Amino acid sequence: MSESTMQPWLREILRCPACRAELRDETGAAGPELVCTGADCGLAYRVDDGIPVLLVDEARPRG
Repeated sequence: MSESTMQPWLREILRCPACRAELRDETGAAGPELVCTGADCGLAYRVDDGIPVLLVDEARPRG
């Protein structure tokens, strides 16, 4: 997912709902996702049609 998919102001305020750490853009096996940068968290949230699904119950653990 490129940052141009989301408004820059929105991208700046998005945080991991589990630990409140910043999120980084990555591409996973299923497509674009936002990954938590928290050392103890690391959840990956999928992005559906440019909309991040920031639900902890639907996030996948990394690693």
